Amino acid sequence: MITRFAPSPTGPLHLGHAYSALLNHDRAKAAGGTFLLRVDDLDQSRARPEWEAQLKDDLRWLGLDWPEPCRRESEHLGAYEAALDRLWDMGLLYPCHCTRRDIRDALSAPQEGAPVSGPDGLVYPGTCRPAAPPTGPRPEDTTLRLDMARACAALARPVKFEETGAGPDGQTGSIETAAQDMVATIGDVVLARREMGAAYHLAVVIDDAVQGVTEVIRGRDLFEATRIHVLLQGLLELPTPRYHHHRLIRDETGKRLAKRDDARAIALYRSEGRTPREIRDMVSL
Repeated sequence: MITRFAPSPTGPLHLGHAYSALLNHDRAKAAGGTFLLRVDDLDQSRARPEWEAQLKDDLRWLGLDWPEPCRRESEHLGAYEAALDRLWDMGLLYPCHCTRRDIRDALSAPQEGAPVSGPDGLVYPGTCRPAAPPTGPRPEDTTLRLDMARACAALARPVKFEETGAGPDGQTGSIETAAQDMVATIGDVVLARREMGAAYHLAVVIDDAVQGVTEVIRGRDLFEATRIHVLLQGLLELPTPRYHHHRLIRDETGKRLAKRDDARAIALYRSEGRTPREIRDMVSL
């Protein structure tokens, strides 16, 4: 078994990160496998070397180990560009110039009905979607969306994966999604962003394949996004790992922890003299 933990170096690790990292590490070691650390630093406007150093220090303090050097996404942009080129040549991508406000305004029109939210936010209304696939070279420094209907037609089979954990509504076992549901509940997701290059959904698929990850262990908040990732794996002829979505660590009000929750930062607990065993107890591991 090969698992991975892929934090973004944009702030301190909190208890939710600790739970996910520990679960990844424990499951891999129990199976005699390998735990990998990967640094999701695609967003260079927010990533900071000091946060990367801090997260590694926190993880080592928790007792985790991993092969070095760990994969840093900013060092593999060429692999993501090659995948974008392939999808473009397949006629599955198109440029989009809509802002978030444009999308909200389009979806607020009376004839559109109630907006639908998916794993990538509001389901895109298709404002920039062309009637036929664009031709010529793939444009650079432009937001690119996946034409979901054409992508599902190109895959020519339902999107399917094996869930060893559970989704938000208890979904487990063999999870299958039909093409019409992909279009209606996910829509044309962004795979490349202007001034940033490949988006998360594409990068994570390439990274998992390159690193041979066999089980993706992550929070239930990413359960719906898994359908996007499995679709891309099929289109790019990449293996589909098993998926294990785990419970989220929440505060006293039931709200999911975020990086702004500095009061639950691992570094703060360390400074207070807490031990790795106490951190495990806090997250029930």
